[in-house]
Amino acid sequence: MLDNFQIYDCDLDTVALEHYLAADAVAIDTETMGLVLGRDRLCLVQLCDAQDYVTAIRIEKGQTTAPNLTKLLQASDVTKVFHFARFDVAQFLYTFGVETTPIFCTKIASKLARTYTSNHGLKSLVGELMGIELDKKAQSSDWGNIDSLSEEQLSYAANDVRYLLPVREKLIAMLKREERWELVQQCFQVLPVLINLDILQYSDIFQH
Repeated sequence: MLDNFQIYDCDLDTVALEHYLAADAVAIDTETMGLVLGRDRLCLVQLCDAQDYVTAIRIEKGQTTAPNLTKLLQASDVTKVFHFARFDVAQFLYTFGVETTPIFCTKIASKLARTYTSNHGLKSLVGELMGIELDKKAQSSDWGNIDSLSEEQLSYAANDVRYLLPVREKLIAMLKREERWELVQQCFQVLPVLINLDILQYSDIFQH
């Protein structure tokens, strides 16, 4: 298990909140019962800062509030870094009614920067940019039994956030080099619209 790893029930405490509010950027990921918004509930929220301080928040079934987590998600001076932000941010809006801002999505950034490949999953991204092989065996497992999550599950969940911030920095450098930095920020600004469409269960309304 990682050093500096803390597990909370339902929400951050005030000490952890202040710790993350002091950061310029915080990596965030979620674990759910599946990939269908509204059917598959939020089970775990993972956070990590540049000091590799990792937190996992166990979310109870039926839980609709997490005041301290909400404050962090809304903090305008802390960039929230996700891999496939569209899914995680939609979960926060659906579950807690909170709009997350500002957002950086490493998957979108990868698609704009790494045009030499079609592999933009987190494992591929971390493998190339960080030289680290992620173990994804626990990805498809029962996250709903939050009181009995295995060490393998928790280690997997922690590793899904601990590399996002250095990956972000490498992607930013590539995007600026290729003159796509402004374009990626415009993409991030569109995400709230797409997320609202997802919650309302619209398919791709931009198709012909």
